[in-house]
Amino acid sequence: MIVAPPHNRIQNPLKLIAESCPENLESYLELSSSTDEKGRYLHYDELRFRVPKGLDIDIMWSIVKLARKRQLKTLIHLGEFDQACGFIFTPTIQKATSETDRHTTSAALEWMLSKVGERNHLQYLINDLIQDEAISSSQLEGAATTTKVAKELLSRKRKARTLDEKMILGNFKMMQLAWRSRHQALSLDLLLDFHQNGVEDIDDEKYHPGVFRASDDIVVVNAKNETLHTPPPVKGLEKRLEKLIAWTNDSHDDVDRKDYIHPLIKAIVLHFVVGYEHPFRDGNGRVSRSLFYWFMFRSNFAAFRYIAISVLLKKAPMQYGKSYLKTETDEMDLTYFVDYQCSVILRAITTFRNNYQTTLKEIEIFDQWLWDSGLYKRLSQRQRVVFNVAKAISTHSFTTQEVQEHFECSYNTAAKILNGLVDLNLFKKEKVGRRWIFSMLSKDIVQKNWQ
Repeated sequence: MIVAPPHNRIQNPLKLIAESCPENLESYLELSSSTDEKGRYLHYDELRFRVPKGLDIDIMWSIVKLARKRQLKTLIHLGEFDQACGFIFTPTIQKATSETDRHTTSAALEWMLSKVGERNHLQYLINDLIQDEAISSSQLEGAATTTKVAKELLSRKRKARTLDEKMILGNFKMMQLAWRSRHQALSLDLLLDFHQNGVEDIDDEKYHPGVFRASDDIVVVNAKNETLHTPPPVKGLEKRLEKLIAWTNDSHDDVDRKDYIHPLIKAIVLHFVVGYEHPFRDGNGRVSRSLFYWFMFRSNFAAFRYIAISVLLKKAPMQYGKSYLKTETDEMDLTYFVDYQCSVILRAITTFRNNYQTTLKEIEIFDQWLWDSGLYKRLSQRQRVVFNVAKAISTHSFTTQEVQEHFECSYNTAAKILNGLVDLNLFKKEKVGRRWIFSMLSKDIVQKNWQ
């Protein structure tokens, strides 16, 4: 839980300072900024621990709020009472929008693919990242399945056996739907489709797949069973969602428009609003994160298909939850949520770029090793792709069917690719159930075999 700001804020703090403690006027004025000296947008709960000696926290908070009010830009109206919700451009938000524009557009992705050369190789790595997002988003909601088991579930396309595995499979379906429907406008039907894909067959009595909630008996609680959020009433829910849909479909990305909103900020706000409205009995967090991706795809930021946000959110779930609470407890100031999400997105983009650079370097090194060892002439192009992937993702294993689908070749050709790697003492194969699973031998053994 966090400490909310005072309900009755001091309306004229400068007059109060002048009358009660004029000697501190300069000290208070130095604090008259939206962010602190490090660019942080602090909530009252954090600011109360940073009060300079001799100053009053409530006066200090009122001074900060005055500075923020001058800069706050209204983005959307929310909830039962149509409350105006705005945000301020913090340094973190500015950096995130800049990095998004530089590195995640569809054009930037095409350039990256062209530099790699081995397009199929990067596609394998990309699929790995898509799985990461689906798995981590489910784990955020409590799925206990390990990442290794979850990846085996998705890679082998086997039937989910447990509730946790069904959650992960549902998230994966939502990520796929987000990409497929990127050219569609948002609608109530599409919103319901996301929920249907995400939660169907998990526990239909609990989730009510593809159906909006019909009662007000739902609250969001923490591990201590303390109420964190009570959604707006179900009365008027669909009407409010229609307003959200109209706002989402409206084009705000024309820089000449007075109400211009960067697509990244708009996608984050969409994420927030769906979580805040809580339109479904359960699964709202997963749907809201999938809609974030859908909007980024729709806005032509295709690289977000390969940037796993939930992997980082999962590392600090309390901070993710607090970013919601800070907004709700401070007059629906969306800056807290947008700023936190932007900090996560900055790290996710950096991870994506680092993985890409590592991939480029490994391809160069591997190709040189292939040539020097004499293996180059003995491996087909497709075998080089599979071997490169195995080197880059040490936990990755392959089935004949997977290779067949990836290269769009015959089953016999796929089997020849994998068995050829076994014959060259690069891979091993073992029978799991009715299928043969192929995986790379340890690098030490490979190097020893080809010294």
